[in-house]
Amino acid sequence: MSNPIRSKFLLAILRWVDSEAGADALPADPGNRTEWLRIAPFIILHGMCLGVIWVGASGIAVATAAGLYLVRMFAITGFYHRYFSHKTYQTNRFWQFLFAVLGNAAVQRGPLWWASHHRHHHRFADTEEDPHSPTRHGFWWSHIGWLTSARHFPTRTRYVKDWLRFPELVWLNRFDTLVPFLLALALYGFGSLLKVYAPDLGTNGPQMLIWGFFVSSTVLFHATVTINSLDHMVGSRRYPTPDTSRNNALLALVTLGEGWHNNHHHYPISACQGFFWWEIDVTYYLLKLMSWLGIVRGLRPVPEHVRRPAVSLEASETQRPL
Repeated sequence: MSNPIRSKFLLAILRWVDSEAGADALPADPGNRTEWLRIAPFIILHGMCLGVIWVGASGIAVATAAGLYLVRMFAITGFYHRYFSHKTYQTNRFWQFLFAVLGNAAVQRGPLWWASHHRHHHRFADTEEDPHSPTRHGFWWSHIGWLTSARHFPTRTRYVKDWLRFPELVWLNRFDTLVPFLLALALYGFGSLLKVYAPDLGTNGPQMLIWGFFVSSTVLFHATVTINSLDHMVGSRRYPTPDTSRNNALLALVTLGEGWHNNHHHYPISACQGFFWWEIDVTYYLLKLMSWLGIVRGLRPVPEHVRRPAVSLEASETQRPL
């Protein structure tokens, strides 16, 4: 007879690699309890940042961390969010898969998981059903607590039926730690090569791993989830949306344009979230460049009647597509 505790332990370990392992055995409502063993890699991700004490710093390692922050932030904002969650533009299947891989490298789960939870958020924004509403559940739960809960580990497949027809996306979503692992391995190898062939740069494998992967990924994560937490608490509201979304210029800079969150909740299907010229939206600028290069097409604009701030609450409620 199998030991239930041992089986539960092994299943949690297996889910580090296969996020759908034992999915058929999950209870209908696992509740909001924190699954400590399941989130151990997430805890380790944060803890490894302390490695800077031992590996030190170098210009090339810090520059790599900053560069990977920017590239992967764009992958989250431009691909996971504006493409997989809202379909604000089109592309072909090759680029679609590449976008998914780049987004997965940000260590924020798979593209279908990310999109499904975001679509659920838009449907129930700032209600009791919203998994990360600071007005309903408090700052820390909206920022990080909900991600540790067994209730929110599975992909909400009913929201992403449009993506389930692509087996490569389903596979990537299931084995969502493979790409981050390969990135970490590549960074270690890159640092080791630099130690041998460019010793004047003063770096090595462990240092490049700590800065390029652990520090960069941790900062990237917390910058991303400020949109769930702080951007529903601090900022201005141009549009009377039926939620607490706000526009925050500082968060827009940190997240390459996502900080114009009230704009986004007012009209989610636009590829541009900075509705006016002074609202800097780096993600949109990069998407526009990609459209000129033929990589993406059909960027959805912001109609003038939507841009005007004099919109009633009733009208805004009709403009909440997924």
